[in-house]
Amino acid sequence: MVNNQLSTTLQAIQDYAVAYHVPIMENQGIGELIELLKVQQPEKILEIGAAIGFSAIKMTEALPTSTVDTVERDDSRYQKALEFIAQSGFGERIRIFHADALELSLDVLKPEYDAIFIDAAKGQYERFFDKYEALLAKGGIIYCDNMAMHGLSDIPLSEVPRRKRTMIRNLATFKEHMLNDPRYDTELLSSGDGIMICRKK
Repeated sequence: MVNNQLSTTLQAIQDYAVAYHVPIMENQGIGELIELLKVQQPEKILEIGAAIGFSAIKMTEALPTSTVDTVERDDSRYQKALEFIAQSGFGERIRIFHADALELSLDVLKPEYDAIFIDAAKGQYERFFDKYEALLAKGGIIYCDNMAMHGLSDIPLSEVPRRKRTMIRNLATFKEHMLNDPRYDTELLSSGDGIMICRKK
């Protein structure tokens, strides 16, 4: 694949995200995730929350032998992700499913993933984790993005905008649960918007 083609696609994704207010990973956050994945070297990755395909394409670019399955429920984002994935040249290594991740049947996915990346509805992280950890291989890692929620997780709940309080409360509960879950080695990184790493023992 021609590098210029990929660079053009990635720039087009970033431009589209700005123009249409689609949340994609910040450069620092995706850079940190890529470095973590390069150390882990997962062969099979599952992503919950494709948006328009940016992180799936970046992961595939960084890991030449890996495949990525990704899930997106929003109609327009799913369609744009299909377009961008095709343009990237990684169509044979990225499968995208148009579904609500909480309703998708596990039977359509692979039996075991080396890495699972959760970057969807923040207030539902624990439900995503509880559902998809069944597909995680022993020694595999679940990565959760946006744990800091742009600093909102570090201030008193009373100062958080009312419409976001349930989400922040759910994230805090999930974080506390994972830090005390004996089945996982869990750590929090401050890079980007906060990445939580949960390694299955």
